[in-house]
Amino acid sequence: MERSTIVRVHEGLHARPATRFVKLAKGFESDVELVKDGKAVSAKSSVKLMLLAVKENQEVTVRANGADAIEAIEALIGYLENPKAGLDDEAEPQSPANDAGQAAPAPASVPAAPGEANGLRGVAASEGVAIGPAFAHFPPDIAGQGRMLQAEEIAGEIDRFRAAVAAVQARMDRALAQDSLSAGDRGIVAALRDIAADDSLTGEAEKAIKGGNDAVSAVITAAATIAADFSAVDDHYLNARADDVHAVGRQICLVLLGQDDVSLESIPEGAILIADDIGAWDLARAPLKRIGGVICGHGGATSHIAIIARSHGIPAVLGLGEQINALRAARDVALDGNSGHVIIDPDEATRAEYAGRVEAAAKERAGLTAFKTVTPKRADGKLIEVAANIGSLEEIEAAQEAGAMGVGLFRTELLFMRHMHLPSEDMQAETYAALAKAFAPYPVIVRTLDIGGDKPIAGIEFPDEENPFLGWRGIRMCLDRPDIFKRQLRALLRAAVHGNIKVMLPMVSDISEVTRTRALVDECAAELKAEGVPYATFDLGVMIETPAAVLIAPALAKEVAFFSIGTNDLTQYIMAADRLNPTVAKLNDVTNPAVMSAIEMTAKAGVAAGIMVGMCGEAAGRPELIPAFIEMGLTELSMSPASIQRAKKTITAMTAGD
Repeated sequence: MERSTIVRVHEGLHARPATRFVKLAKGFESDVELVKDGKAVSAKSSVKLMLLAVKENQEVTVRANGADAIEAIEALIGYLENPKAGLDDEAEPQSPANDAGQAAPAPASVPAAPGEANGLRGVAASEGVAIGPAFAHFPPDIAGQGRMLQAEEIAGEIDRFRAAVAAVQARMDRALAQDSLSAGDRGIVAALRDIAADDSLTGEAEKAIKGGNDAVSAVITAAATIAADFSAVDDHYLNARADDVHAVGRQICLVLLGQDDVSLESIPEGAILIADDIGAWDLARAPLKRIGGVICGHGGATSHIAIIARSHGIPAVLGLGEQINALRAARDVALDGNSGHVIIDPDEATRAEYAGRVEAAAKERAGLTAFKTVTPKRADGKLIEVAANIGSLEEIEAAQEAGAMGVGLFRTELLFMRHMHLPSEDMQAETYAALAKAFAPYPVIVRTLDIGGDKPIAGIEFPDEENPFLGWRGIRMCLDRPDIFKRQLRALLRAAVHGNIKVMLPMVSDISEVTRTRALVDECAAELKAEGVPYATFDLGVMIETPAAVLIAPALAKEVAFFSIGTNDLTQYIMAADRLNPTVAKLNDVTNPAVMSAIEMTAKAGVAAGIMVGMCGEAAGRPELIPAFIEMGLTELSMSPASIQRAKKTITAMTAGD
């Protein structure tokens, strides 16, 4: 059975629409193909689908063969004929990759909302609004010599390449030694240095040089190859690493060419930095206090550019794609980091509106700052911990500045994703220890590796699953791979010496998962003791994000020290509605009575057992929901740093009103 149509998806089946199309196709048992210009590919393969390069207004045919072929064709044709299918307003409100509500990257660029003249729209990467003079930063592209080396030149070219790599590493080492570099920015520079030293990049480049390419061409090719590997994976954390690889490759090329990159030192006070792509290395060294906002063609909400911008309170809109070229000649720019809107040369009315919003935001921030050091309590005097959700050491500073009372969710996935190899026990122990020290004596809750077929990492082979969200992920994968899991548990035991470390398990649906984990923890502790390695015990808790965990909560509460409710996944599973499927997006609502009932059931079970009940989904930071959660018995709320002071204000007002 087949049916043809004209594709109306905005900008065609590029990355995110293709991913959604595939997920929709995978929901049917039938074999499904998409045909364009006589070429047919499986509609259940993202890579093959994107390589088909389906553009807006092109004709395609959907073929299906199976029991539900009619339903499959109707659903897929409906998606292809939806003009809004490629727009950002279709995207899920939270990222599917984690339960911390980290904003997901939007499509490359889409038109602004009606009424916003000269408007563009990209990824809302760092909240806040700004208006100011445009500072265009478009350094020239780097190109290789385009000639083949003679055999006798190859050895010397390899030496020249290695010297350039060493020079870049030394430059980054000097930056890391400077006191002027913030702790968060230092972590990003250190990650870039790791890439510069990685055998994957240097090995690929040397291989190209041995094949006769000049060093600059070899680096460009090697960086593009590795970046493509990152970009090809359907996970925005890994996609963001592609930008880092290109940035490091550029630095090596500049050394080889004997050139310096264009400096940002001359950027005026309050200017909006505009670039097609800016490396985290360059931005970290820029006069950040003078930058009013950042707009980039590349990058996403999880890129290092976004992290730097957020940690310094700089509004940012990234991922504009080719639309960034419209800003090259702009005189003034207004941007909204909350919605992703960018307005070129705004008119007087828009200037006045944005100036008013900037002033109002400044007043709100000033008012909320008073709550940074507040320790909120219930009317009965019970402490309510307002903690931060973070995914890397670079985010510590922003959490501390917001007044976080510890960390309610440390997502360890990024530690695994940002490296090209599985992180060692020592590397993990150092990371967790740094986290514990930074927030001591407040608790730091570390979530064990929550990774699955929907977000693979190097070093772990994942099966091809029809529905990764219901597959081999989280605690299920970890228990099946004790070689990986024990390394993380040993690192956590070692880090617990340095602070109040707590550990929670993701995707728990059976009590045996807790008991098996505890046995592994005991095994790791015995090994460390025998080896004479210092360690300390930690509280073990679970995330409540599956319906099974809710229903067995009373029994689970007898086995663990705390609950942490992950509202993003819990909502998805309770409502049986895929967060990536736009046709059921309205069902992904935490305020739905079914979801709120599940939260209340969990809280009652925890309170009855005398254990702490917290929440680490972004719903924890919603002022209109906080009173209900506290009334249910939650005593810990963890959220993005930007929401912390507002949450503290809400809790304080509740107490004052009692």
